Amino acid sequence: MNLHAPDSIAQHLHCAAENLRDVCENPRRDAEVLMGAVLACDRAYLFAYSDRVIDETARDIFQHYVERRKEGEPVAYIIGKREFWSLLLEVNDGTLIPRPDTEMLVETALQRCIKAQATVLDLGTGTGAIALALASEKSGWQIEAVDFHADAVALATLNANNLALNNVSIYQSNWFAEVRANTRVLDACFDLIISNPPYIAATDPHLARGDVRFEPHSALIAADDGYADLFFIAEQARNFLCDNGLLLLEHGFEQAEKMRNYLQQLGYVDVQTVLDYGGNDRVAIARWSGKG
Repeated sequence: MNLHAPDSIAQHLHCAAENLRDVCENPRRDAEVLMGAVLACDRAYLFAYSDRVIDETARDIFQHYVERRKEGEPVAYIIGKREFWSLLLEVNDGTLIPRPDTEMLVETALQRCIKAQATVLDLGTGTGAIALALASEKSGWQIEAVDFHADAVALATLNANNLALNNVSIYQSNWFAEVRANTRVLDACFDLIISNPPYIAATDPHLARGDVRFEPHSALIAADDGYADLFFIAEQARNFLCDNGLLLLEHGFEQAEKMRNYLQQLGYVDVQTVLDYGGNDRVAIARWSGKG
C-alpha cells in the first residue's frame, strides 16, 4: 500500500478507497470519515477543498488509520466516535458500537410512551446511546441507565456530560441487581424499561465476520442460543414496571416469535414485534398490566 505518492485530499481518498475496496461495504465513505477525523473537518470540507495538499503528519496518521481499517477494525474504534440519533458519542473497544437499527428502539419508545413525565430504565447502556437519545428528545423524562461494567458507566457518563444532558442518572448494576439501592424513582416503578442486551448465540458464524470481531463478546453473546438475557430481563422487569408500563427489547431477527410467546407466557399484554429499517424483526414491545 502506498499513500505517500498522492498529495491532495482527493488523491488520498481515491487511493484509500481502492485499498479498502475488498474489506468494507462502503470504502469511499470510510475513507472520508477517517480523513475527516485526521483533519477535524466534515465531509463538505473534503469536497470543497479536495485539492488541498495535506502535510506529512496528517498523511502518516491517515495512512495508519487506513491500515487499521484494512485489518477490519471498525471505523468507530479507530476515530473513537460514532454518531447515533444525531448525537456524537465517544466510543471505545470496551462497548458495542451503536448501530442504526438500534435507533428503531429509540423511535418506538418515543412513539409508544407518550407521557410528558415518564420514568425510564435503560439496561446495559454501554455508550449511553439509547438513554441519551431519549434524554435529548424528552427533557421531562427521568431516565436511569445502568451497566455491569464500570468502564462503560464512565464512558456513558462522559457522553452525558459532553452533551449536557442532565436528566440521566448513570450507575453500575448487573441488570436490576443494584437498581433499588441506587434509583431516584419512587418505589423503583418505571413507565418504560428498555434494553439492547446480548442476544447472539455463541455458535453464530457472524461473530467471526466484519466489525463484530473487534467488539466485546460479553456484550454480544448470551447463553441458551442467545435468549438468556432477553428472558431474564423480561422476567425481572415485571417487578420494576408500573401498571401499564412498557418493556422494549431489541433482539435478533429470528428471535421474534419465541420472544412474543415468552412475553405472553409471563403475563404481558399487547405483545408486538417492530421491524427495523431493513424490514427485519428487531424490537419486542409489551405492556405490563400489573395483574400478572
